[in-house]
Amino acid sequence: MTAACVLAAALVFTPADAGLACKTAKTLVERHTPRDAGTPGGSAAADFIRDAASATGANVVKDRFQAQTPKGLKWFANLEGEYTGGSAGDWIVLVSHYDTKSGVDCPGANDGASTSGLLVAVSSMLFRERPKDINVLMIWTDGEECMNEYCDGDGFWGSRRAAGRLKASGRRVRYVLCLDMLGDRDLNIVIPRNGTPSLRRLVMKVAELEGLSSVVSLTDDLVKDDHVPFLRQGFSAVDIIDFEYGSKRGLNDYWHTRSDTMDKLSETSLHASGRLVAGMLSAGGVLNRAAPAEK
Repeated sequence: MTAACVLAAALVFTPADAGLACKTAKTLVERHTPRDAGTPGGSAAADFIRDAASATGANVVKDRFQAQTPKGLKWFANLEGEYTGGSAGDWIVLVSHYDTKSGVDCPGANDGASTSGLLVAVSSMLFRERPKDINVLMIWTDGEECMNEYCDGDGFWGSRRAAGRLKASGRRVRYVLCLDMLGDRDLNIVIPRNGTPSLRRLVMKVAELEGLSSVVSLTDDLVKDDHVPFLRQGFSAVDIIDFEYGSKRGLNDYWHTRSDTMDKLSETSLHASGRLVAGMLSAGGVLNRAAPAEK
């Protein structure tokens, strides 16, 4: 894959797209906080996202399911929206959770709302530009947040459900991109070590081509996020996350607190994050033409 090939196929995520992402996140925070998994607020948030994504042209379905949690049996709702550009192409999967931390007074503006709005904006871009070389499955997951601590029976309910359904569907998947906390005004995107190595390298190459190398880097940290269940199902996957979300660099003191509010976000950051996602979708289109799906 050459730089020229990627740039020639490039999708354009515009400042207007970033504005839609920010507006969607703002509405999600203002109207649907809290939106903890298994609560009426969470259910209302799912309906809002379904309607917002459907308005862009995506075919969005709600997958309701029950699962056992430390707080008993709970109902969850994932949302799946599709863009089909070419029946012969592999699928690229984009994942964002929308739920807030259970039992914590947290609006979840960056942690959940920012990337849920970003997925809606990416859907709008896809249906505007209609690329022919890719099929994109967008999944808004419920129940990413653990109730006590992350373990086999706590957290990632939505992504475990989605990864299992995707495996059972038999779709050819090029790769899975988990998006989380990407609206921070002080943007510092990292790609954790627990991701597919070749995909981590591809993210960095796309960041370079998009002029985003100053805000995207690799880290040796291991991050527990929605990409992990997809890795366990055998998919190529990475986490794209800004895990420095605080009052100064190196801190994460806004995370899971009442300080995770819309004033900490910016359209500029969402524009940069959207450009990185668009670049990864463009790269996937080039790979679809050039080679079979990575095993």
